[in-house]
Amino acid sequence: MLNLFSHPQYDRRKFLAIWVACTLAIATALYMQYQMDLIPCALCMTQRIFVIAVGVVALIAWLHHSPSKTRTYAITGMIFALIGAGFSIRHVWLQNLPADLAPACGPSLAYLLETVPLMEALAVLLQGDGNCAQSVWSFLGLTIPAWTLAIFIGFFVMNGSILWRTLGR
Repeated sequence: MLNLFSHPQYDRRKFLAIWVACTLAIATALYMQYQMDLIPCALCMTQRIFVIAVGVVALIAWLHHSPSKTRTYAITGMIFALIGAGFSIRHVWLQNLPADLAPACGPSLAYLLETVPLMEALAVLLQGDGNCAQSVWSFLGLTIPAWTLAIFIGFFVMNGSILWRTLGR
């Protein structure tokens, strides 16, 4: 009898599901930005970049459909999800600081990228600023960065399950 969970098409469907989830996450972020007028901070934009990166890797894996490269795609997706989760954790931490300990507001992401060398801009992004410490929306008690962290954990687990399955080959 055919075991559907050991079939290579199963991995392909998982990559497609990851890509769809990334697309929905970015669509939600754009809806919040342009319809709800929630202006994203630098850490929000950085998290979007890593959601897109996970999605691009999943889309390429789905389109390429190379069982020999599945492991590479899964590991790459896990790395991007892990880095994105790191930015989300930093953002959640900033939002939970007392108001007097929150960092001062800094320059916009566009300004940073235009005027500062890339490594310095990345350092500023990692630090976050006062805009990042504001919590402007929540659902079920979780803020946007907390939901994004949950999404990154899901991406990590999905890619990890693909990797785990390929180790048995």
